[in-house]
Amino acid sequence: MPFVLKKMFVEKKQRAVLFLIKELGYTQKESQRFIARGRLHVEGKPIEKPSQEIEGDIEFIMFEPITRGLKPNIEYEKFVVFDKPSGVLIHPQNKNTPYSLIDELKYQFGRDANIAHRIDQETSGLVICSKDKKSEREIKMMFEQRDMKKKYLALVHGEMKDSICIEEPLLRKEDHSAIVRMVVKVHKDGKASKTDIKPLKYFPDKNMTLIECSPFTGRQHQIRVHMFHVKHPIVGDPIYGQSEENIVKFLDKELNKEQRIENSGASRLLLHANELEFTFDEIDYHIKSDIDFELICFNSM
Repeated sequence: MPFVLKKMFVEKKQRAVLFLIKELGYTQKESQRFIARGRLHVEGKPIEKPSQEIEGDIEFIMFEPITRGLKPNIEYEKFVVFDKPSGVLIHPQNKNTPYSLIDELKYQFGRDANIAHRIDQETSGLVICSKDKKSEREIKMMFEQRDMKKKYLALVHGEMKDSICIEEPLLRKEDHSAIVRMVVKVHKDGKASKTDIKPLKYFPDKNMTLIECSPFTGRQHQIRVHMFHVKHPIVGDPIYGQSEENIVKFLDKELNKEQRIENSGASRLLLHANELEFTFDEIDYHIKSDIDFELICFNSM
């Protein structure tokens, strides 16, 4: 379990935030965040303010990364790139999450290593990770300023013959119904979103098309929602294109593998982050996934 409760002793009375900075080596921002999340305890109760003084026996909920042997597919001086399998989280959802990609990264490259962007848990493919704080800021800025070119592969339902550009605004809002707990949809009040789609190969026996997707914006579920909007939902998508009943079953983890294949066409979301192209420290990079995505598609059916 990555999160463990560590018992410690504070010899000299001091502010909680200073203890985490001086004794455990965290930054001020990290220390304040840990305290705000209730990870520092005195006499079984969480510290509420960074300025609160502590002394004697304390407990700290510490993240101790574990490994399952996932190695980066490429490593450079300041960053690494993982080919994340489908089903692996980028970050823990809560303190009970048994494993996520951040475990593997920090286990192998230390506390200052961090993941520079996100892809969905069910999406497989390339994830770029920094080895230090400075590189993390620079790489994240590339994503924010759209200097990072991304290409995905997806298998979608139906035949697509022509390349298209989808420019539909996407809106994310909380939905308090029991049906969908996280809603992203095409809506005039949403944020501008753009995805280029290029058909690569049609499989007539399956009535499915392998496509290349180039998102110019990075909205949550962007490719999934855009493909659903043009009536070519991604094969294996458990949300977009599914009935309300099956969505609820998936969210409640009550949908088995056979049912999911019957409902959506595959046991996993067939979306794969396949290429990253960018310039970092005046060096041009074009990184491609080593995964045979077409083989994965048909092994998932």
